[in-house]
Amino acid sequence: MHDGFIASHWRWQQHYMEESKEQILVTHLLKKEEAAWKELFGAYSRNLSYVCSRYLSEKEDVHDVLQNSFIKMFRSIESFEYRGNGSLKAWMTRITVNESLKHIKEKGDFKSAVEVDDLPDIPNEEEPDFEEIPRDDIMMMIRALPDGYRTVFNLYVFEKKSHKEIAVLLGIAENSSASQFHRAKGLLAQKIKEFKMSKKAQYE
Repeated sequence: MHDGFIASHWRWQQHYMEESKEQILVTHLLKKEEAAWKELFGAYSRNLSYVCSRYLSEKEDVHDVLQNSFIKMFRSIESFEYRGNGSLKAWMTRITVNESLKHIKEKGDFKSAVEVDDLPDIPNEEEPDFEEIPRDDIMMMIRALPDGYRTVFNLYVFEKKSHKEIAVLLGIAENSSASQFHRAKGLLAQKIKEFKMSKKAQYE
């Protein structure tokens, strides 16, 4: 009983310390202090470049979008509202996702790539089984998806957006978002099967 109390008190203290540390950082960011922005970049750039690379397959694009995202953060930090531990990361992720989407839409004829309705449906749709597959390999499979599939899949799975929200974000029809997602899942299921078979063949 006593041990449990100590453990929960320690966890609370740790959470409080993390929260106050994040709040202090936000205070310094609002003052546009260079050291605080360097600390922010050092602490979050790796995680945010991972977010970018879910949407963008080219390294140069990831670099550009990451740079633009940090410029946007610097310019709009006054609009950030601290809502407890983790809210800063959530705000930064949202900006990075929006900048990634902006880049994708500016890059080419994205809308027509997403609104393709004459693609064959993938038969007996399977759920992708990501079990026992390294994170880096999953990332490679997602990045290898066509632009439309990849964008919709990321928004639905990682950003927890509904097809209605995705449709508004991308300026497409809601049913286009749903069909892109189902096709992305089907393609990933195929890629995972091939990956597992090739691994199995290596050990036989």
